[in-house]
Amino acid sequence: MSQFLKDFAEFEKQMGGRVFSVAEITGNNEPERLELKENNGSQNIYSISKMYTVTAVGILCDRGFLNTEDIVTAILGDECPEGYDHNWDNTTIDMLMRHMVGFPGGFDTDVMDASEYDPDYLKEIMLKTWVCPPDTERHYEDASYYILSRIVNKVSGKPLFNFCWENIFLPLGFKEAAWSCCPKGHAIGATGLYIRCEDMIKLGGVYLNGGEYLGNRIVSEAWVQKVLEREYEFKPNGIKDSYNKGGLYGQELLVIPCENKVVGWQACDRRPETPDFTKFAAEYDFE
Repeated sequence: MSQFLKDFAEFEKQMGGRVFSVAEITGNNEPERLELKENNGSQNIYSISKMYTVTAVGILCDRGFLNTEDIVTAILGDECPEGYDHNWDNTTIDMLMRHMVGFPGGFDTDVMDASEYDPDYLKEIMLKTWVCPPDTERHYEDASYYILSRIVNKVSGKPLFNFCWENIFLPLGFKEAAWSCCPKGHAIGATGLYIRCEDMIKLGGVYLNGGEYLGNRIVSEAWVQKVLEREYEFKPNGIKDSYNKGGLYGQELLVIPCENKVVGWQACDRRPETPDFTKFAAEYDFE
């Protein structure tokens, strides 16, 4: 077991943390995982799910089936509900992934009861009146990523979850996965992906290694660069050259290129004040 995993476990214990498991990748090697508390093998990684959707979009862009400047309604075509807010006609895939959409909120499957929505989630989202034009204000919400899920389906002919199995999960050797879906069977895209901690961090390995990991190229180096430049979910945190994506209740995926490391953990901590595990891991001396 690596010294980092041992030290993380000790820090978590001292701080009264509620982390289930932590995992680490060095370079292009297999992940190592440490269980801190007994838990189910697969956990909801909440908003880290968005990075898997971003990667699915990247695969389609690399293959020439999509462009980040493509317009939402031009792609979805007759799937758009009658009477949709026409701000969607000026919304690009890039804007969706940067949350530069004037959607008014109120679409969060982690905290809302699905029975409160129209069974047609595309209708639920696209009929709402926007609060500002596209690309003018950042509004972090989940609706954009459900739209991306539908776009992946429309362009590839496969639901997002199936597309990820074929192009991400199987090539990277995932043990199991499940994804929360709308009543029509489309993955939420923004949240609700259930995977193992050691599999979750493999996506960090892809971005650490320029788009490939464990001998499999998942996306191009150009896509990796674009994700980091445009801050499609992965964002720098100001510590070394690290960048990360977190999820509700303490999920974390952290990439530290200068250390040639990826670390991540799964948790269930609902307290308003929580230990700063990201700072601990990003500042850690791996030498």
